[in-house]
Amino acid sequence: MTINEVRPYGDRLNDGAVQLSFSLPVPLSARSKEAAKLIATRMGLANIRLVHAQDMGNSFSFYILYGTTAISVDVQAIHVPEVETPLLDFWEINELIERELKKKVVVVAATIGTDAHTVGLDAIISAKGFGGESGLERYPQVKVYNLGAQVPPEVVIDSCKKNKAEVVLVSQVVTQRNSHLLNLSYLSELLEAEKLRERLILICGGPYINAQVAFETGFDAGFGPGTTPLQVASYIVQELLRRKSKK
Repeated sequence: MTINEVRPYGDRLNDGAVQLSFSLPVPLSARSKEAAKLIATRMGLANIRLVHAQDMGNSFSFYILYGTTAISVDVQAIHVPEVETPLLDFWEINELIERELKKKVVVVAATIGTDAHTVGLDAIISAKGFGGESGLERYPQVKVYNLGAQVPPEVVIDSCKKNKAEVVLVSQVVTQRNSHLLNLSYLSELLEAEKLRERLILICGGPYINAQVAFETGFDAGFGPGTTPLQVASYIVQELLRRKSKK
C-alpha cells in the first residue's frame, strides 16, 4: 500500500502524536512549566501534556511534552538529491580498481576545523570498519592517509599534493553556528583556488550531512548516519570510472 499524505502517529495511524523536548534559560518552577506548555501551544500543537520537567542548574531547566498536530505532508511530492550508486562487494571494488584504474586509489581523510570527533571517520576508513564491513584501510587497492582530528584545511590540501590524492573524505560532527557548513565550504574554495578541485572526488559525512549539504558546500557526495564502508567505496570506484570514461 502506498501512502502519500502522512502525519506523525503514536497510538494509532494519523493521530498526529509528537514528542517535543527543549530547555529554557530559567529555573524550574510552576511558572516555567506553564511557559513550556505555552511555547508548545504557540508552535501549533494541541492536547499538550508536560510529561517531564527537570532542573539543570545554573538557572536552566529541561522539558519533555507530548501533543498532537494536524499537519500532514505528501511524501511523493518531496524531491531531495541523493547519492545513488549500485552497491558493490569488497572483491568487486578491488578488482575494478586493479583492472580498470590500474593503480591504487589514494584517499586523504580528516576531521577538519576544530571538530575532534573521529568515530564516524574511523567507521569508514579504519580496518575494523563498521556494521561487519571492513574499512577502506583494509582494501588492498586503496591507500588511505588518515590525518586525524582538528585538521586545518590547509593541511588537507598539502597532503593531497604530497600524496597525489584522488579522493578527500571529510567528517563533520560539530554543527554549532553552522561550523560544519563553513568548514566544508572553506575547504572546497581553497581547493578551487589551488586548482586541485577538478582532479578530486570530495566526500563529506556526519550526522547532519546529506547530499544537499554536500552539493551546497562544493562537495560531490554526502553520506549521513548509518553509512557503511561499502557504500562509500562503491561510490568512489564508480565515480572514478565515470570520470575516466569522460576523458
